[in-house]
Amino acid sequence: MDGLNKRTVVLNAIHKERERQIAKWGKQVHDYPYWYAILGEEFGEVGQAIQKGSAAHKSTDASDLYTELIQVAAVATAIAEQVLEDRGAADE
Repeated sequence: MDGLNKRTVVLNAIHKERERQIAKWGKQVHDYPYWYAILGEEFGEVGQAIQKGSAAHKSTDASDLYTELIQVAAVATAIAEQVLEDRGAADE
């Protein structure tokens, strides 16, 4: 699979994860510090998944690095969507 195809697969996975998030929680609107906390929690799960197989890994830790990275990207996308909406509201 070449770089463009991999990128397409990843971007499609991010889009699918955003759709899953919206179906589960509806449209979320948060203050940016709260978004930062959500993103930090997801980023922490990336760290857990990276440690899989090491002495530092616990059975309760996240273990699927790809899935965790997609979730980080999807949360960042949700924040970016809100930034665009906030900018649009400020422009009106």
